[in-house]
Amino acid sequence: MTREFPDDCLQAVVPPWWTVVEDRRIRRGHLIWAFVPHVDQVPLGLFMEGRSSPTNHQRARYRVEPLDVSQRPAGPRLPVAALPDYPGEVRAVYRAKSRPAIVLSTGGHDVPKELRRGSARWQTAPTLLVAPYYGAGRSERRGGWRPELTERIRSCHYPQYIWDRLPIGASEESILRLDHCQPIGRHPSACRWTPHCLHSDALVVLDEWLEWFIRGEIPSDGILAMILQEIRNWNQAR
Repeated sequence: MTREFPDDCLQAVVPPWWTVVEDRRIRRGHLIWAFVPHVDQVPLGLFMEGRSSPTNHQRARYRVEPLDVSQRPAGPRLPVAALPDYPGEVRAVYRAKSRPAIVLSTGGHDVPKELRRGSARWQTAPTLLVAPYYGAGRSERRGGWRPELTERIRSCHYPQYIWDRLPIGASEESILRLDHCQPIGRHPSACRWTPHCLHSDALVVLDEWLEWFIRGEIPSDGILAMILQEIRNWNQAR
């Protein structure tokens, strides 16, 4: 599905922005679906209070309450086999939603099996680093983004946001939030493949945009600086 882009946006200056790939390999710049938590919310903790009855390991009592990093909750008085207690750990509960996301990194090189043997799985489990998209449009069911803010994002005013029209059945306008980038597991339960990937020219622009976001500086000799100036010139000429 091909989207038309207005003149005052990044994608109009760098066509084609999206391309289609046929193999199932996930690569940098790939568009995927992933469950993304609302990272701005105060996380809740799931705290086990013990078994429903002393001899039943399948049922338990629990409470849910806001997490406070300054406090370490006590473990359950009676252990529950299905939800073991690990010292120093808590179970955090977030609201999450399946969203389109862009792959910023495929997670580096896999660690050889002989170096993983005998270690905790989390130490070497492969991950993807992704940034999620949020639908910008408003409707009766969703608030969307303020049109004035969306217009400024489309004109490239903020390093943490990138405006786009995705080549999938998502919202007409979407906002990529680089300040919400996060790791997800590199397995089918954590992400869903799509055939869409950033074009190689678009990926160069994204890399320079990431430098702007992380370092606060736009590379003076790069293509992004020229693109932003062209968009500013277009807006001034309107």
